[in-house]
Amino acid sequence: MTSRQIRQQFLDYFKNKEHRIVQSAPVVPFNDPTLLFTNAGMNQFKDVFLGSGTREYKRAVDTQKCIRVSGKHNDLEEVGHDTYHHTFFEMLGNWSFGDYYKKEAIKWAWELLTEVWKLPKERLWATVYKDDDEAFGFWKSETDIDAKHILRFGEKDNFWEMGETGPCGPCSEIHINLSDDLNNSELVNAGSPECIEIWNLVFIQYNRDETGKLNELPAKHVDTGMGFERVCAVLQNKKSNYDTDVFTPIIDAISKLSKVKYEKEEDRIPMRVIADHIRALTFAIADGAVPGNDGRGYVLRRILRRAARYGRKINLNEPFLYKLVDILADAMGDVFPEVLEKKDYIKKVIKGEEESFNATLDRGIELFDEVVKRLIKQNVKVIPGEDVFKLYDTYGFPVDLTNVMAREIDFAIDEEGFNKLMNEQKERGREASKDKFAAVNITLNDLSGFELINSEPTIFTGYDELKSKAKVVGLKNDGENTLVILDKTPFYVESGGQIDDLGKIKVNSQSYDVIDLTKIDNQIIHILNSNKTLLKPGVEVIAEVDENRRWDIMRNHSVTHFLHKALRTVLGNHVQQAGSYVGPDRLRFDFTHFAKLTNEEIQKIESIVNEQTRKNYPLKHHRNTPFDEAKKMGALMFFGDKYGDKVNVVQFGDFTMEFCGGTHVHNSSEIGLFKILSESSIASGVRRIEAVTGAGVEKYIQSQQEQLKLSEQKIEELIDSKKKLEKEIAELKMREKLEQLDHILSLSSEEKNIKIFKGKVAADSMDELKSFGDELRNKIKSGVGVLIAQIEDKVGIVCVVSDDLIKDKNLSAGKIVGELAKLVGGGGGGRPHLATAGGKDVNQIIPALSKIEKVVGNLLKS
Repeated sequence: MTSRQIRQQFLDYFKNKEHRIVQSAPVVPFNDPTLLFTNAGMNQFKDVFLGSGTREYKRAVDTQKCIRVSGKHNDLEEVGHDTYHHTFFEMLGNWSFGDYYKKEAIKWAWELLTEVWKLPKERLWATVYKDDDEAFGFWKSETDIDAKHILRFGEKDNFWEMGETGPCGPCSEIHINLSDDLNNSELVNAGSPECIEIWNLVFIQYNRDETGKLNELPAKHVDTGMGFERVCAVLQNKKSNYDTDVFTPIIDAISKLSKVKYEKEEDRIPMRVIADHIRALTFAIADGAVPGNDGRGYVLRRILRRAARYGRKINLNEPFLYKLVDILADAMGDVFPEVLEKKDYIKKVIKGEEESFNATLDRGIELFDEVVKRLIKQNVKVIPGEDVFKLYDTYGFPVDLTNVMAREIDFAIDEEGFNKLMNEQKERGREASKDKFAAVNITLNDLSGFELINSEPTIFTGYDELKSKAKVVGLKNDGENTLVILDKTPFYVESGGQIDDLGKIKVNSQSYDVIDLTKIDNQIIHILNSNKTLLKPGVEVIAEVDENRRWDIMRNHSVTHFLHKALRTVLGNHVQQAGSYVGPDRLRFDFTHFAKLTNEEIQKIESIVNEQTRKNYPLKHHRNTPFDEAKKMGALMFFGDKYGDKVNVVQFGDFTMEFCGGTHVHNSSEIGLFKILSESSIASGVRRIEAVTGAGVEKYIQSQQEQLKLSEQKIEELIDSKKKLEKEIAELKMREKLEQLDHILSLSSEEKNIKIFKGKVAADSMDELKSFGDELRNKIKSGVGVLIAQIEDKVGIVCVVSDDLIKDKNLSAGKIVGELAKLVGGGGGGRPHLATAGGKDVNQIIPALSKIEKVVGNLLKS
């Protein structure tokens, strides 16, 4: 029987017992802050057990994706070293919400195991809670199990609790004895691989209060869980979960990539680690988690780096994990389509993380080896906390990875020392991030100290009005502040990224500023900036929200929905919200994506948002909609919100529809212009966009205009400065070049008693050469001056004649350059006192200089 058939038979069996087949909840429980990962099938029904939610069905069955990385029986270090620990697994389960109870749960479990799956009855054992005579009786009356195989155990093994308080109850476990000693009761609950638990039936019948007392619940529930991988091993007659067809396709792919056979135990361990870890990574990333530095992100990073390091043991030195995603998607995509849909995204995230870690892994291993060599010389076998911390902080080695490497060489690590350094680092981070300018510093855990006349939940009117008549139902003075509870209020308390409203509470002619808000037991507490007020319980007041501020917040909140849709349109459906801030001045939107956005992508996203908001979509606010109905509508869940039985759905046209409890504009056109200010990375696989709308865009444009003015002013100043510097440089260069004339003036020749000053000079242009001529003429009292220069690939000539020679000897500079120009293959002329000429033949410059006296002499004859 294949694993696919086993899963389907379980679902079909309970479907025939009138159970609704429900989808697995995401393995990332964004709406439950108490959990890093979904770790049991009951997580998605927690609200039902707590009495805060209901479902439209009384019976359910599913296969739930789960991740467990710590706690009882789930130490990460054990995964791969044995054959039955896993980080990711499926939990098959069936539920009754106040419907059937112990009798049916026990009867059907036995029927499925022994009649459908044909497990040998003589190998099965049942355990019940020590005082649960009811369950004990049903095992005897509803099944044909050997009565000697029904055992009683205490709270440790057979009593289930959600927490220290809350729903709880006895459980009945079904174990299978895989040994040859079928009647050995000592093997049950002994932690032996020869006798393993395959199904746990939990009977939720009590509520434990704060005193520890157990109170009977009005409605009793059934919650069962069966480890899918474990039951597959039993039904496929395999001693190891990794030998079932759940894992063999992945292990075969690893063997092919590494060119190492799955035969020796030293090779099997790395392959089991990798096969397990790629499943956890793939499903977590598909559901919106990404490797990072804290919380669930750090758990994933630890898992990935552990797998990458084990890959080195079987010659996988380059990124390889991402290549296994295709195998997993093909094997499980029909049951969990999100893996197939997001396959390319998952591969990119994993590959990027592998490449990043590979860059430091080799250096980290070198450092580890250096530390070990040093300790061996000192005859020490415990790696100090400082070295463990350095490996973590500098090279990204999770502490459990260092621990594994240490254990392999019979070393240990100083985990206490490491934890001390980690805590010191966290404390430094907390100190650095404290807000030194917090306006209010009030912490409330309960309503003790309040003068209350009504304990009903506060009615929120802020969806429809910003000013409400209300009555004071609770009051408390706290230092410099007064804390007020009203029977109804338009003030929105921070939730889902949208910050608190501010405003005023007015009574008679007095007005008090509301500077902060909080909520306890569904009662909204308004914190006023005064401890001397006219307020008292029963007094009627006007509660008034700061209207302009709220409108700015609503614009920014509504546009996050448009932005979310635009991001998914441009980048792909792998994009999920990972956090947000919605204030009056700006909005911040964090989302999962594996690469920096290009300028083209940012422009496209911005354009889509603005095009859509201009379509004047009216707000459709579906309030108090049953949760399942809202999901059927196609509404997207928003990160950080916790959903009850009834939810609000915010819809703008057919463009965007989100679960959201926040406040919004009435029409998309009220958002105004949307402008993205920045896009950046805040963690591996998580990007952040900061943007503004409405008045925020006006301020942005004004600031940009101011920047432009300042820039233009700066440019003008720079141009003026540049011109001044250029002039100074030109003058300096000219002075340097004019020094050439001093040499020429010192080497004059004569022709018929007329002094001739000549020479080749360096000049950059004809204008500069002409300037040299002017300067030369000013320095000679009487005579002829000729300067020749090679300017680029041409000849430049300037000639000057003193006034006395023009008058007395009828010499002309124009005639002189005309004759000289012929010698260099050119022509020219000019006035008697200064003339210029040009030529093409630079090779004739020196010959031309040697004939100047002759040219002047010939002109004197004429």
